[in-house]
Amino acid sequence: MPRHMIAKDECENILGVVPLYLKSHSYGEFVFDHSWADAYYSFGAKYYPKLQCCVPFTPVTGPRILIRNTSFKDQVFDVLVSALKDLTAKSQLSSLHITFPSEIECQKLRGKGFLQRIGMQYHWKNRNYKNFDEFLMDMKQSKRKNIRQERKKISVQNLTMKRLRGYEIKAKHWDTFYKFYRNTTNNKWGSPYLTRDFFHHMGSKMGDQVLLVVAEEGEELVAGALNLIGGDTLFGRLWGCQPRAYYPSLHFEACYYQAIEAAIELGLNTVEAGAQGDHKIQRGYLPVTTYSCHYLMDEGFRKAIEDFLVRESSQVRLVMKLLHDSGPYKEGIQQT
Repeated sequence: MPRHMIAKDECENILGVVPLYLKSHSYGEFVFDHSWADAYYSFGAKYYPKLQCCVPFTPVTGPRILIRNTSFKDQVFDVLVSALKDLTAKSQLSSLHITFPSEIECQKLRGKGFLQRIGMQYHWKNRNYKNFDEFLMDMKQSKRKNIRQERKKISVQNLTMKRLRGYEIKAKHWDTFYKFYRNTTNNKWGSPYLTRDFFHHMGSKMGDQVLLVVAEEGEELVAGALNLIGGDTLFGRLWGCQPRAYYPSLHFEACYYQAIEAAIELGLNTVEAGAQGDHKIQRGYLPVTTYSCHYLMDEGFRKAIEDFLVRESSQVRLVMKLLHDSGPYKEGIQQT
């Protein structure tokens, strides 16, 4: 349920906005607090509903408390944060969560009583590569060989890869991709929260900001990967294929290698491949830190979560260091 917050001055000019939702579950957030909810219930308390400040279904880092650029930005920020906390208390809710804020925003929220949680995603960085082969030359020999072998499997299977943007994406592509999307959610026991009309609407409104990678076998579309372009980044979002179809290495080609080629071609700095999946590392995507902020009303429960986050953060940082130290790039190649 939308509970968006707006700050205005005495002339009704909008100074700040917070995208805010009242939620009775924790699905579609990519920051997992199901164990917190279970612990709440075990103590006889209600975790849901809760307030969630986020971009729905989108694990992309960026500002969450949106403020007009004025000389009193800090004051507007403080007023909005106080209003968020007051709303949580007056509504008798368990908690308020701000997911995927910027690091700077997260640090400011820490000073206002929010607990900080870190996570990690896998991103690829463009070191001004001229082409895919130049990127491969930065990889260790074994990783480079593996990638070339995986890419060769596509042509052997008589598959053709295409990258479509804007007007090149037709209604038939979206109809077929919707079927692929439903197949993915069915296989992962997920909820198909996006509709067929959503894809058509997005394609018509966003134009060249949409990049759809498709795999064709003859004249038939057999798989696709949806990407969005924003700023200097390519965001990998959804993948799907025909039901009961199996094409070795196609997922890696469509989601990772085609995205890298597109970023190089378009002069983009980063490909964000999202959370989860250690298999992304050997294909050039390394872990980066993400943040979330959590305000819990119950002092006892807050202390328990705070202690948990100290231990969890230590583990996440250790894992990230190990993954970077054993990464796929040649020694001396820094992917930062």
